[in-house]
Amino acid sequence: MKKENFIKLFEESFRKHFDYNAFTDYDTPTTFTYGEVAKEIEKLHILFRKSNINTGDKIALIGKSSARWCIAYMATVTYGATIVPILQDFNPDDVCHIIHHSDSVFLFSADSIWETLEEEKLPELRAAFSLTDFSLKYQREGEELDKVIAGIEAEIREKYPNGFRPEHINYIELDNDSVLVLNYTSGTTGFSKGVMITGNNLSGNLTFAHSIFNLNPKDPMLSFLPLAHTYGAAFEFLFALSEGCHITLLGKTPAPKILLKAFEEVKPILIISVPLILEKIYRKMILPMLDTVPMKYALNIPLLNTQIYAQIRKKLMTAFGGKFEQFVIGGAPLNAEVEDFLQKIKFPVTVGYGMTECAPLISFTLYPDYISHSCGKILNIMQVRIDSEDPYTITGEIQVKGQNVMKGYYKNEEATRAVFTDDGWLKTGDLGTIDTDNNIFIRGRSKSMILSASGQNIYPEEIEAKLDNLPFVMESLVVERNGRLVALVYPDYEAVDSTGLAEIDLVEIMKKNKETLNGMVANYEKIAEIQLYPNEFEKTPKKSIKRFLYN
Repeated sequence: MKKENFIKLFEESFRKHFDYNAFTDYDTPTTFTYGEVAKEIEKLHILFRKSNINTGDKIALIGKSSARWCIAYMATVTYGATIVPILQDFNPDDVCHIIHHSDSVFLFSADSIWETLEEEKLPELRAAFSLTDFSLKYQREGEELDKVIAGIEAEIREKYPNGFRPEHINYIELDNDSVLVLNYTSGTTGFSKGVMITGNNLSGNLTFAHSIFNLNPKDPMLSFLPLAHTYGAAFEFLFALSEGCHITLLGKTPAPKILLKAFEEVKPILIISVPLILEKIYRKMILPMLDTVPMKYALNIPLLNTQIYAQIRKKLMTAFGGKFEQFVIGGAPLNAEVEDFLQKIKFPVTVGYGMTECAPLISFTLYPDYISHSCGKILNIMQVRIDSEDPYTITGEIQVKGQNVMKGYYKNEEATRAVFTDDGWLKTGDLGTIDTDNNIFIRGRSKSMILSASGQNIYPEEIEAKLDNLPFVMESLVVERNGRLVALVYPDYEAVDSTGLAEIDLVEIMKKNKETLNGMVANYEKIAEIQLYPNEFEKTPKKSIKRFLYN
């Protein structure tokens, strides 16, 4: 596959799609064309140049997804500086730590977040700008950036007296091995590390996506994942922008009710999602319908069941806008029961696999060629191996090598050495197997695996996936306590309240859930007890449960 220069991909896209709509903020709605985006980028380039920002300098970015968030990101990387996108869910101390650790000299921030940051904790920061209108929020003593900003419009008029046009879009010539993104992970077992992502890593993801997805200029896309995370950034934002699509940015928490309304209005051509969206809709909309006595009876009648499945599929397709050909799941495994049902009704869902350190994609296969319960086939620009005696039958750590693999962790040589093998393979920390076609099958995380008294490997994620589909279970966590497996369950209190159940009823239901679960798992995977947990489990900004807090 040809290695495209990442920056030049966007120089070409902005020129080619100059008059098309690029971004719309869903709530406002404010829309920028590709030409207007390019002009805003030019203004920021003038700011950077007159402020003596150099190639490789770090510029931090934090706030909800918006058109100006995307413009700040693109202005930074097309200038040759390094963008440091920060998840807005990080607490202020962590935000300050990341800005400091990354050596960021500029910050683009949501106004509400900037108000929570203490300037004295950011001595290296030269200036902060508002994501509302790019106005100056702060400048370090001795800086004169307010004067620079005041003169930008006049310089634009002088430089482009006949208006800013496609031929004026010319971005830096920068080697694809340069670090363009410094992405701080939010791992579940420790403090975040700065992943150094190069233009080569990013272009590997984009050119692969271009080779398999059929997107055309003006196609509508709905972005609702956090763009500070590599998964959403790579496919909802960067790939779609490189193809000339019209991206609507949700800019709010993607609750199912809000999302379904947005899907109905935007009608996206491609949907990039996390499993939680489909799993919630399955539990709230589909399971109650399937569990009725008449429906169970009807589904046992040949031909009639086919018609029912077709109707459910049509309803689901319509709920998500009705125009998409692929519903791509990433970020976490899709619940097996949900996946089996979606496959049964021929819903075009497919599951990929990746990690921040691969910007993010490692494996993927389009529906309907996708193999159920796999994570797709390893990309043709990547290699995979399983650290086990037999990678096809014996679970081992998944290790990868190839174009998408990061350069390392910023200012952390020890962590970089630890994550690579002596012969240069990236250790993913995930456990799994492969088949003869290089489809990857994940069993769990190496750090969460439990070794039973009889020497059996127990993967708690597999048990949790079954438990999460049982009555009144919102989420669960399987842990080892004194040599026994215990399931911590945060109940679906909304469903409990709506049915008028008392606490004693819920306890009895959980006892039955334990019996049902233990009938579904191997003897060594059976749980001894279900303990009700009063609150949602604490999660990282990427919504992974912080397992280390509960062991």
